[in-house]
Amino acid sequence: MQRYHISKHNSFYTIGLNYKKADANIRGKFSIDDASCQKLLLQAKASDIDGLLVTSTCNRTELHGFAAHPYQLIKLLCDNTKGSVEEFQEVAYIYKNNEAISHLFRVGTGLDSQILGDFEIISQLKRSFYRSKKVGLANPFIERLCNSVIQASKRIKTETEISSGATSVAFASVQYILKNIPDISEKNILLFGTGKIGRNTCENLIKHTKNSHITLINRTKDRAERIAGKFNLVVKDYGDLQTEIRTTDVLIVATGAQSPTISKDLVYPKKPLLILDLSVPKNVSDDVADLDNVSLVHLDQLSQMTDATLERRKQFIPQAELIIEEVLAEFIQWLETRKFAPVIKALKKKLKTMKDAELNYQSKKISDFNSEQADVVTDRIIQKITRQFANHLKESDIDADTSLELIQKVFQLQVETK
Repeated sequence: MQRYHISKHNSFYTIGLNYKKADANIRGKFSIDDASCQKLLLQAKASDIDGLLVTSTCNRTELHGFAAHPYQLIKLLCDNTKGSVEEFQEVAYIYKNNEAISHLFRVGTGLDSQILGDFEIISQLKRSFYRSKKVGLANPFIERLCNSVIQASKRIKTETEISSGATSVAFASVQYILKNIPDISEKNILLFGTGKIGRNTCENLIKHTKNSHITLINRTKDRAERIAGKFNLVVKDYGDLQTEIRTTDVLIVATGAQSPTISKDLVYPKKPLLILDLSVPKNVSDDVADLDNVSLVHLDQLSQMTDATLERRKQFIPQAELIIEEVLAEFIQWLETRKFAPVIKALKKKLKTMKDAELNYQSKKISDFNSEQADVVTDRIIQKITRQFANHLKESDIDADTSLELIQKVFQLQVETK
């Protein structure tokens, strides 16, 4: 694919790490909570970056933005997380311009997800965009790119079956419970954390385990009560966490903390206890696995579970890639149009100046000169001339840069650039 010019001084980069090379511990060091994200965006704005997206999920952290050099973005990430530049370099990827654009399309359409076809990322991408927009970091390029990725995602969802069948982190966790815990409908289940993954897991638990012994605990009790009310479940206070863990058979941890919320001293299992940690960074201390009667399973282990559903989804990848190609081509065309728009605008202005001078001359020379009619006719001619130039520049087989240079030279144009 041709390398398209994006910005005169800066390039568009994606810098990041994901589940493919970075384990949960490393991803945890580079995860970004809401407060850190806000701080990062404000820091970027202060360093004259004019377009930036920050995405941080359980299986990836990425910055997509304009910079003179990718190190600007890497420094922003390391300044606002617990990770170092050295740790980042060991597992990172850096994409530039077209490669960065293509990567974001694959991420946003579920093709790069830890579980193929998991479309959770698109709502996270939307949140990233609104965060950037609030602080003035969603320039027209970022806005159009996000909208194009969302469009591709919608089309893939409706035109292919890549997300058919229930497969997500929440579903994988429930499948694991069903396979490993006998008589699950009779067991006590404790869900700690009622964010998005917690809510989805709760719905999957109710749907697939037929269990009514589910207890919810959240630091903010009213959030847990809203979900409990929907499904008629029990809610306990955060202070009851230790007591509830002692009586439960399955503990699902879906908290969004930056450090472990379940430590060894909270767990005293008198009977077998399965703990599923669905958080990144890990919210269950690793040493909890040393306790007798405890089985600890982390998100990464769950995501490696493959089944017939996932295998079936793979056949729809080529179809999804074709849709991405179509939407990406439209985005690139828009990008090229933006590139020559200032020249077309300057050309129109120059032709209008020439027109005004000529009409002024003719009105003095011809006694019954109809200036209004002449104005309408000449405006239409200018419109047709500029459209002709624009259509020429859109042609895929021409060198747009050379044509733009020639047009500016012939008409001696003063092009306004931002």
